[in-house]
Amino acid sequence: MKAADCDILIIPGWAGSGPDHWQTRWRARLSTARLVEQADWSRPRLSAWCERLLAEAAGRDRPQVLVAHSLGCILVAAARLAAATAAPGHIAGAWLAAPPSERAVRAIPGMDPAFTPFPREPLPFPAVVVASSNDPYCPQEDARALAGAWGARFLDAGESGHLNVASGHGPWPDGVLRFAAFLRELR
Repeated sequence: MKAADCDILIIPGWAGSGPDHWQTRWRARLSTARLVEQADWSRPRLSAWCERLLAEAAGRDRPQVLVAHSLGCILVAAARLAAATAAPGHIAGAWLAAPPSERAVRAIPGMDPAFTPFPREPLPFPAVVVASSNDPYCPQEDARALAGAWGARFLDAGESGHLNVASGHGPWPDGVLRFAAFLRELR
């Protein structure tokens, strides 16, 4: 599959993705990408965020690929997107970058406690979890465990921090290459 063959849903985490974040850059470069906009990026409510994601995923006539970062990864696992996988549109796969740890999520001021504990059921579509060995918000062992629980392939991003602007990942060229390879695997 190519990016032109699917709708790409960009799913940021807590506080959204700023103008220099790789998700924002990808959305600007990929004509089929659209942002799953949340009403409140700084005070996430799981039910509202799930509702918004499900609404954005519903009724599409092309395959969809989810591109989530940080808390957005947890949202994908929690949203129970199985219903959205029915034809004609369906979730073809999910690219899940830098999931946080439960401890990190619980430490966010005003965080909805419904986000934890994280869902640990297999996702109903192919997925990849990309995580670094020095993410300050999630030990790599925790990210590997989430990948295993979700039935996702794990990709080691090396020493890349939280894969965000603060860790030097505005453009994230390695991520672009790995994402393109992931897309080619999807049907």
